[in-house]
Amino acid sequence: MFGRKKRRLLICSAIISITFGCSSNKASIPGFEISGETQGTTYSIIVAEDQLNFTQIEIDALLKRFDDALSTYVNDSKISQLNNSTEDFSFIDSEGFFKTCYTNSRDVYEASNGMFDPSVFPLIEGWGFFKHIDTPLIQTKIDSILTFVSFDENKLHKIVFSNDSVLFTKLDPRFKLDFNAIAQGQSIDVLYDFLESKGHENFYVEVGGELRVKGTNRDGEKWRIGIDTPKELNSGTGTRSISGILNIENKAVATSGNYRNFYEKDGKKFSHTLNPKTGYPVKHNLLSATVITDNCALADAYATVFMVIGLEKTRAFLAETKRNLEAVLIYEDEKGKLSSFSTKGAQSMIE
Repeated sequence: MFGRKKRRLLICSAIISITFGCSSNKASIPGFEISGETQGTTYSIIVAEDQLNFTQIEIDALLKRFDDALSTYVNDSKISQLNNSTEDFSFIDSEGFFKTCYTNSRDVYEASNGMFDPSVFPLIEGWGFFKHIDTPLIQTKIDSILTFVSFDENKLHKIVFSNDSVLFTKLDPRFKLDFNAIAQGQSIDVLYDFLESKGHENFYVEVGGELRVKGTNRDGEKWRIGIDTPKELNSGTGTRSISGILNIENKAVATSGNYRNFYEKDGKKFSHTLNPKTGYPVKHNLLSATVITDNCALADAYATVFMVIGLEKTRAFLAETKRNLEAVLIYEDEKGKLSSFSTKGAQSMIE
């Protein structure tokens, strides 16, 4: 699981939207663009239509309500209050943000055999990722923290949903949740649903590099999304190299990676992607995982899962899963050269 969302956004920004025209004779639609700040990063919305049915004030208000429910960086958010509580905590979840996030997280937790685990918050704190502190943990400390890290229901917590109310019971007061590896994707889905409710059929929604699109772009074509090459970003040259361009419609895309998200201590690199089973940062040759699926919450979550389990286990998972997941995996081969693997469905989307 990623430690700090703001650092993770540097990785996610490897996904960029390419909205310029193709070799088409169609007349382009001027459309509308709205951008702003949220979740310690930026958001961008493009509506490829000749009329805008909402205001930026509505967008900002919606994102604030979302943060007030799920952001661990908002001190009085519902999840922050839950994490700071030592007994039963009940609250109203009128828009269902918390329930949706919890339910999706439960689904991915079970599908990944616990490799996606929102209860890793104490490990993230222990490794110093929230405060940019370079503090490798020793085994005894990791073993101690792991005793109160588990998303299994009825082991360290209980939860009851009743209409729009939530009752959360901690069975260990040290239990805390961190939905940062899925909530940003969910916020994009929330914006997507809002734009749909306003009658829009052709648009692009992006937060911190993760995105979801509907319909076609301003040229009446599929949306074109470029995926940066990890090595170029890690080289320090400041140049960017595109490893491929996805042509998509009605899809969500999220990328996670390790190539910039680490710190060095005593000559050793420590990734900010943690294995919730061992408590240690992961070590493998997978540099980035781009996931394409139907909603951004799941794209976000599975991109994180793949960065936890590594290349070979990810390929095995993709070969066996019945879920509608496509992926582009960029990794370092035995000779230290950059290589990539794409699922069949992803290959059909790449130029």
